Amino acid sequence: MTKALRSSGPLGINANIAALPAYNSGTSVAAARRLSGMDDIARLGSNENPDGCAPAVMEVLRSGGIEPWRYADPACVALRAALGGETGIDPDSIVVGNGSEELIGAVCRTVLRAGDEVVTVTPGFGLHEIEPLAMGAVVTKVAMTAALDFDVEALLAALIRRPRMLVLSSPSNPVGVTLSADALGRIATALPPETVLVLDEAYAEYAGAPGDGDATGLLDRAGARYVILRTFSKAYGLAGLRVGYALASHRELAAAMTKAKSPFNVNAAAQAAALAALDNGDWMRASVARVKIERQRVLAALRALGFRPAQSDGNFVFFDCGHDSEECAAFLLGRGIIVKPWKEEGYTTFLRVTVGLRDENDRFIRELEAFSSRAGSTGS
Repeated sequence: MTKALRSSGPLGINANIAALPAYNSGTSVAAARRLSGMDDIARLGSNENPDGCAPAVMEVLRSGGIEPWRYADPACVALRAALGGETGIDPDSIVVGNGSEELIGAVCRTVLRAGDEVVTVTPGFGLHEIEPLAMGAVVTKVAMTAALDFDVEALLAALIRRPRMLVLSSPSNPVGVTLSADALGRIATALPPETVLVLDEAYAEYAGAPGDGDATGLLDRAGARYVILRTFSKAYGLAGLRVGYALASHRELAAAMTKAKSPFNVNAAAQAAALAALDNGDWMRASVARVKIERQRVLAALRALGFRPAQSDGNFVFFDCGHDSEECAAFLLGRGIIVKPWKEEGYTTFLRVTVGLRDENDRFIRELEAFSSRAGSTGS
């Protein structure tokens, strides 16, 4: 359990902020080029779409129809309407953010008070801990099982304490495993009335078949209070433009979250690009299909090298490299490959690697094998 701090430091800095763990944002391409001395960098650290974005998105951005000198629609009316048509959710229950990360902060500001308990999992996405801590909440982390799956019994046990919020990602970031419908149903049924479930579905498009993984109906039937987070950063390839959205169980919750975020938070280019991306869903689905094929190939290659990667429903793979993950990541970086070494306690020998293009994946596997051979021969 991570305890919140309430006193301020000598400079008047909020002690909750001063004590926050650093977000593991990974290595930039510029830094990778400088450190490796190579121009050709395999960007496998941030789960970006290796196919880029739909050509129609680039056409919209080049069209001249965006007026940078004008404020964008602060309510994102057109985009929320389009998302309502895509999801079947009332647009008044949808909140659009500057990436889904902004909405994690918005929901925390909306429902958390100092001293409230938030339950999440480890290993997990850093902001699921950082944003609650910034509000002065107390964070309890439930470890995933030894098989790297959700420990549903432990999560249910944590709900007995009636926490203010339960935060889960499905597919899990960084592990990749999806919370089954049965497991989600059990959790939803056990949610105390005062507990808000925040379900981060940033990688939902990569899980299952089209139409699978729609949690809203299940959660509505259970009468749960929830916020489901989704993003255009991954499958739609808009990571650099920052567009995410939240589906709230109640209009009132969405309205409060809207108050808790910044006005004019989603810029005009991002809104236009997101609309174009939604209009070109076939491109996204074709890209997802290609990533799924490569994902299975990467998993098979890792197993052939003797690793035991977690089963993944995302556009990434999580595995124990058998050595200090930062040492392995540094070795790969020296060969122009960016991966993400995991730094949470208990998982510091794990790497998360994005599923890239075929040649990038081959390059990663080849250099990982070289690292393993070298590390094994030196006894490190």
